[in-house]
Amino acid sequence: MELKARCAEKSGEQRSIELQKPSLSNLSKSFPHDIRRRTHWPFVSGPDRTPETRGHVHAPPDRSSGRPRSFDIIAGSSAALDGQESFTGTSNDLFSLIAYSGCAITAPMADLYPSLTHCAIVATAFKILLFPAYKSTDFEVHRNWLAITHSLPVQDWYYEKTSEWTLDYPPFFAAFEWALSQLAQYADPAMLVVQNLNYDSWQTVYFQRATVILTELVLFFALKQFIKSVPQPNKHLAHAASLSILLSPGLFIIDHIHFQYNGFLYGILILSIVWARKQSTLLYSGIAFAVLLCLKHIYLYLSLAYFVYLLRAYCLDPKSVFRPRFGNIIKLGLSVLTIFGLAFGPFASWGQLLQLKDRLFPFSRGLCHAYWAPNAWAMYSFTDRILIPLAPRLGLPVNYEALSSVTRGLVGDTSFAVLPEVSKEHTFALTLLFQLLPLIKLWRRPDPDTFIGALTLCGYASFIFGWHVHEKAILLIIIPFSLIALKDRRYFSAFRPIAVAGHVSLFPLLFTAAEFPLKTVYTLLWLILFLFAFDRIAPVPERPRIFLVDRFSLLYITISIPLIIYSSLVHQLVFGLERYQFLPLMFTSSYSALGVVGSWVGFMVVYFTA
Repeated sequence: MELKARCAEKSGEQRSIELQKPSLSNLSKSFPHDIRRRTHWPFVSGPDRTPETRGHVHAPPDRSSGRPRSFDIIAGSSAALDGQESFTGTSNDLFSLIAYSGCAITAPMADLYPSLTHCAIVATAFKILLFPAYKSTDFEVHRNWLAITHSLPVQDWYYEKTSEWTLDYPPFFAAFEWALSQLAQYADPAMLVVQNLNYDSWQTVYFQRATVILTELVLFFALKQFIKSVPQPNKHLAHAASLSILLSPGLFIIDHIHFQYNGFLYGILILSIVWARKQSTLLYSGIAFAVLLCLKHIYLYLSLAYFVYLLRAYCLDPKSVFRPRFGNIIKLGLSVLTIFGLAFGPFASWGQLLQLKDRLFPFSRGLCHAYWAPNAWAMYSFTDRILIPLAPRLGLPVNYEALSSVTRGLVGDTSFAVLPEVSKEHTFALTLLFQLLPLIKLWRRPDPDTFIGALTLCGYASFIFGWHVHEKAILLIIIPFSLIALKDRRYFSAFRPIAVAGHVSLFPLLFTAAEFPLKTVYTLLWLILFLFAFDRIAPVPERPRIFLVDRFSLLYITISIPLIIYSSLVHQLVFGLERYQFLPLMFTSSYSALGVVGSWVGFMVVYFTA
């Protein structure tokens, strides 16, 4: 079997050399891990060498001292370690060292284990078992949309209001629901009657749950394409990141229990990101993102990053921004206009664009949702609550009318008792400001990794400072960030808090007793498995790691365990089910908000110093 090791010269240039593996059976007797399945490797450096000649292996730094470790390899002698800094041995000993210290040999994609396909099959079987599980009002939302698109002419889709769950997604998603309704009539025609509110026969439940799983094949395909797009030495990193997305607790909770169709939408987003990695497929990237916007308008939060990247990398000459590529501009412009024309053209001809605007952008809602999304406004609201009993002692005025605003944003304006009010204009200005900052770097350096970083930071800005943000929108940050979280350990340190905070913040979506072990055990297993795996395989950065980000990350994760135990178990035992119901939600939201904001600050530092 032929294996490849990355070769790093002193100049920093990386290339591949080929090593013939002498004997797998000899290794397996001495070491329990098959080296084909090991993914955390140092580098073999120096000029091209075979295992029969002198070589040099750089191992990961010593964890206690932080000193880099390296091993000299000289063929033909017996194995010996000298202060963990040099190694002398035969080619067989080289592979023993590899198995022992985690040396960096990358296996072909076929040898990556467990494979994406295996995990998808097992995950699908598990999701099928969840068909009878709790389902939220979003299940009825999508059933109603099936009925609307199947029973009514297109002109009436955005005016129908028999149910309070009116159609408020863009036209392509409405067309998607119409396509599903053509199949739904064979499962249970009664689900397609608009007047059958809250209809949930077992045929309806099984049909809708199955469509979520089947449409997730788009995500599976996109992740396969992502792994293929990554250079061979980094495929194991892309594979690990892809597995983390495929098995994401966020998608598990939101799509397969709570009920939504996020999997295939994020599949389209990842496909668009993959196509953005090559000049030859940049046009396809823009087309895919335009389609995505016409499916779900929440992705508008990422649109500025796409605009800047496509303008700089596709529409302008890479050597001079003053030399436009008119052919590319025309192709991209016509493609995007065609897609938006197909989506909104019919409604424009019927004079319904204002109605669509009112449905897609309901700004009458308050600043915060009933359950505060973990962002800056959750911390702002928490601070306001803390200041209410302290205000008289501090001499602060109190708006007593706002004390009755306990739902915080179901409908109408959110009111604060002590702190100043926040308007839509304030949230828009802050969101725009903190999106523009990473876009400046993207304009100056339009490469794929900078683009994904800018996408992630645009997601952060819109989530942290946006108006009436839902907690489910946290996936706008986690999924793009996952694609670059293993770029090096600095990126991973910034990723850890958002991985914990984002998924823990979704727990209140599932509030029934039967789903408690599902959400907690699955999420904790995912966090333990992938955070430990990521910690082992994340490459050592060229720049020094940021001490405060590392310590914040570890401290934050440590606190999460007692918080989960209190919110899920201890509070009910101490106060019962009826008293102080808001406390666990407030603690969860505020704690998660601290992690989201801390992760954002850490990643901003990493992004601008990379």
